[in-house]
Amino acid sequence: MATITAADVNKLRTITGAGMMDCKKALVESEGDFDLAIENLRKKGQKVAANRSDRESTEGAAIAVVNAENTAGVVITLNCETDFVGKNESFVKLATELANQALKFNTKEELLASDFNGMTVADKLIEQTGVIGEKIEIASFERLEGAFIGSYIHAGNKIATLTALSSKVDGAEEVARNVSMQAAAMNPIALNEAGVDASIIEKEIEIAKDLLRAEGKPEAMLDNIAKGKIQRFYKDNTLVNQDYIKDGSMSVAAYVKSVDAGLTVTGFKRVALG
Repeated sequence: MATITAADVNKLRTITGAGMMDCKKALVESEGDFDLAIENLRKKGQKVAANRSDRESTEGAAIAVVNAENTAGVVITLNCETDFVGKNESFVKLATELANQALKFNTKEELLASDFNGMTVADKLIEQTGVIGEKIEIASFERLEGAFIGSYIHAGNKIATLTALSSKVDGAEEVARNVSMQAAAMNPIALNEAGVDASIIEKEIEIAKDLLRAEGKPEAMLDNIAKGKIQRFYKDNTLVNQDYIKDGSMSVAAYVKSVDAGLTVTGFKRVALG
């Protein structure tokens, strides 16, 4: 029988994030073999994951990270089942580590297959499912590239956003953060008019016409009035046309140009829990 010391248990805990008792049990069962102990913890995670595969994982942490050059960023959500786990410091730390790793990849599939301290990210999630006892998954993965990328994470890690600007001007960091905050708060469906799917506009036009008919407006007037309502739809639902939340007297596009006349928003990404 191998002698399992407190230092051994702490070492395994540091490697895996598992609880003290789980680590001790795994080491006892593996007779002190660390690789086998890690494998046993992973198998435990597989069993828990199988039992909880049909559970909803709508809590967790939304994280945005940007590279050192501010030319690329990633937003992900690491989801779990309960708000209690989602707020846990070690869970948020893991989510942040995974987001930083995600910067190296273009897709969630590439991230899941990548190495994370000697195991794939997918295996790490299974292992942590066993450690925590809840279904854990990367539910959202979005990447954004541009001349300058900024980010914002809403309090409590419920929403995370990225914004791309057309150039790296003086004040770009503040502008990108403010526009990212706008996207988090106002949840636009697209960057501008061109980004709105035609089927959405067709549906909005039909809804507007039906309402106008109900109000008794003449059929000949419906198209022109409906077009006006669509312009309002763009103003409310596209990022650059929305009223700027810090100064309602201007649009987001106007705010950006007030910092630099040639500056524009070229893209954004937003992920949220739930």
